[in-house]
Amino acid sequence: MYICNMSHSHKFKPESLMMSYGFKPALSEGAIKSPIFQTSTFVFKSAEDGKAFFEVAYGLREKRKGEKLGLIYSRINNPDLEILENRLTLWDEAEDAAVFESGMAAISTVFLEFLKPGDLLLFSTPLYGGTDHFIHDFLHKIGVHTVAFKPGQNEATIRKIIEDTGKGDKLAMIFIETPANPTSALIDISLCKKIADDYSKENKVMVAVDNTYMGPLWQHPLKHGADFSLYSATKYIGGHSDVIAGACCGSKEVITRVKTLRTFLGNMAAPHTGWLLMRSLETLKVRMEQQALNGEKVAEFLNAHPKVEKVYYLGLIPEGTEEYAIYKKQYNSPGAMVSFDVKGGEEQAFRLLNSLKLIKLAVSLGGTESLAEHPATMTHAGVDPHHREEMHITEKLIRLSIGVENFNDIIWDLEQALQHV
Repeated sequence: MYICNMSHSHKFKPESLMMSYGFKPALSEGAIKSPIFQTSTFVFKSAEDGKAFFEVAYGLREKRKGEKLGLIYSRINNPDLEILENRLTLWDEAEDAAVFESGMAAISTVFLEFLKPGDLLLFSTPLYGGTDHFIHDFLHKIGVHTVAFKPGQNEATIRKIIEDTGKGDKLAMIFIETPANPTSALIDISLCKKIADDYSKENKVMVAVDNTYMGPLWQHPLKHGADFSLYSATKYIGGHSDVIAGACCGSKEVITRVKTLRTFLGNMAAPHTGWLLMRSLETLKVRMEQQALNGEKVAEFLNAHPKVEKVYYLGLIPEGTEEYAIYKKQYNSPGAMVSFDVKGGEEQAFRLLNSLKLIKLAVSLGGTESLAEHPATMTHAGVDPHHREEMHITEKLIRLSIGVENFNDIIWDLEQALQHV
């Protein structure tokens, strides 16, 4: 975004634009921050305006050049959501964005818009438990075929997985979560894009990336060929564990389709949710940078501890490996998610979790406070046990979301808890 005057132009960074981009104080009594537009409907200046707004909103015609559209109804559009969506496009350098009442609402809406009965969905494992359940339960119910691949599998192997289904000509979408939750395994987005392009015939094969683990700062899937960058905005975007929301970024073309279905499903974010997320975006960069610094210190501590068997953290990927090459290409930071195997099993893991004093025992991630959970019996409890084992989601695995506390205090808490193991 360029801010210009007669003498110069300057391109501001997203973290600077988060304070004001897309909002005109003059339209809101000079308020420095956007008010909460807590209204269900909006008044038209004329019947002709109302007609024009609905023609475009319902896809009866394209927007004319220079035409300015107004507000209709908060299920269709609302100032808080429009300003928020404008700001969300900046981090991913997307053409458009859509916000939802949850991350699962964003993911399920993309699935429902771009998949139909008979289509094939290729997806990576492991996935967030909610997404995994939606794929295996709901999509199967409506006749969508699905097949999984694993991190580390090469192009030839992935193509064979597709061909072995006998439905390669029906491939409609590749859905990936990278880094994977909770093992931080990496998947090459550009490789998925290459495969998608090769299978695109009459219809384009879409590539969708759940970018929740990295937030808008540390990975930008659209730059690597993805069509969608999806978020549980509850996590880093919200960042304060006080709001449930989702977001989807992409081209104008695909987001228009997503927003049209959102209008009829009615799963858009509420005005207050939009306002809370706007507030959170102002501090997103400083929060995430502190969390990344803390994550690095915590991972170093755990990696050297005798009661810790293995640490899953991007900053510890061995140089010279294929995974390291993906990491250097795709990521700006190792992030703030740290998982580790404690020596022993569920009993030892539970002892550690029950001994924590500063770190809270709770699911979710990306908030200002540090959280710990046990994926095998909590977030990934619904995943088939055999698949959990294959994906290294074992009884000894603990997942940490690192907050903004003093890292010495986080380490002290883990150290004293490990003494109970």
